[in-house]
Amino acid sequence: MQLHSESFQNGATIPGEFAFAIPASVGHIALSTNHNPQLSWSDVPDGTQSFVLICHDPDVPSRGDDVNQEGRTVSAELPRVDFQHWLLLDIPGTTREIAAASQSSQVSPGGKPGPQAPHELRHGINSYTQWFAGDPQMQGDYYGYDGPCPPWNDALIHRYVFTLYALDCPRLEIDGKLDAANVLAALAAAPVLASASLVGYYSLNPEATTRNA
Repeated sequence: MQLHSESFQNGATIPGEFAFAIPASVGHIALSTNHNPQLSWSDVPDGTQSFVLICHDPDVPSRGDDVNQEGRTVSAELPRVDFQHWLLLDIPGTTREIAAASQSSQVSPGGKPGPQAPHELRHGINSYTQWFAGDPQMQGDYYGYDGPCPPWNDALIHRYVFTLYALDCPRLEIDGKLDAANVLAALAAAPVLASASLVGYYSLNPEATTRNA
């Protein structure tokens, strides 16, 4: 199975249109259009009944001491952890494309509603839910796609890994809340026929030069 995008090339920079935030002319960052990127796929295995799509950033700092702090830099050597940006379930097995901006077209303070998604799909809860948990203006359950917003002082350029899973079942059954832990646990036990990934890079730090392979 092959995963493609007209929005960015594999291994290239993701355009700001598809990010949660972009560099600002004054200050550090500004909110962006937060469009989901266009994705399409081919060479689907026989027997595919549905797909699950996950986008995650494996380069999030494991400690927040220096994150977005004036006069400080998040070291590229700091251990990194996963941050889930998109969990999209119940994509019909006949589908071969997700159009740009069809699942997200803006930043929604407090998060987009869910789990119902456009075109009768299901959205899981992404990691912005935890990130904004202590912010009265932004806290809530963030369903669906919310794009890149790495720390503006991170020395590391972040990876964003889009992975499509072809399943031999019409629906991924989730035990409990539609959060990342439960979705990934269900996926680990599901009849996965094939998977394909696409990687884009993004940074809000104009001085960042280091990126993981």
